[in-house]
Amino acid sequence: MRIDAHQHYWKLSRGDYSWITEELTILRRDYLPEHLQPHLHQQLIDKTIVVQAAPTLAETEFLLSLSEKDDSIAGVVGWLDLESSDYKAQFDRLRRHPRFVGFRIMIQDMEDPAVLLKSWYIEALRYFAELDVPVDLLLRADQLTWLLAVMEQVPNVRGVIDHLAKPNIAKAEWEPWKSQMSQLASYPSLYCKLSGMVTEADHQHWKAEELIRYIDHILQEFGPERVMYGSDWPVCLLAASYEEVIAVLEAAIAKQLTTAEKEQLFGGNAQIFYKL
Repeated sequence: MRIDAHQHYWKLSRGDYSWITEELTILRRDYLPEHLQPHLHQQLIDKTIVVQAAPTLAETEFLLSLSEKDDSIAGVVGWLDLESSDYKAQFDRLRRHPRFVGFRIMIQDMEDPAVLLKSWYIEALRYFAELDVPVDLLLRADQLTWLLAVMEQVPNVRGVIDHLAKPNIAKAEWEPWKSQMSQLASYPSLYCKLSGMVTEADHQHWKAEELIRYIDHILQEFGPERVMYGSDWPVCLLAASYEEVIAVLEAAIAKQLTTAEKEQLFGGNAQIFYKL
């Protein structure tokens, strides 16, 4: 089974997506399962993991409702308000849905990531680590120090780093991203998504070799058993088509991974991580 482990759907009239500004012309429209299906069929992708794109419980419920109508959605990564005292009740309600597979922490949007180290936040992360709940981690490269500090206190988080932690590929940013990702890879419960790279490169003039350098490092540190393919569609459309995104990754791994390892990257690891 081939799985796209990271993509989004949204309906603008819901009003959840304040980040989709007028400048983001190509994203400022509805993106729903019928718009992605032709690309999935062409690339022989069987299932997808749909990830929240708004910090609201209502959007998570909207995505779960889509999963009831579209069999290509293998799971939904939703959102929880971990700063609310009733986050456990929120989780208990969402987990009753068979397609709810975990939630995402949007570190990228935090005014001060130091909140991650507050006692009540660490307590929440330990709660979900004990339950072995999959947690997506959305952050930028300049926030990796905070994630490293969290992992020291909660080393058993079942986590996946989205988009390689968004290194600035357009400016060829390498250190300290390289060393910090190597440190994070030492935690066996952490995975990494090979996603979101084209939008960190120059949107108009990116080159495959620029991305492959970062892919190679992640594969070396996390190994083929802890990485996943994710298109980040439709956000990827800011810089590349669905077909271009998957082609870059397939070219990067063509000679260095076995057939079995490629199957892990393109589905097997997502099945394991999200307990599909």
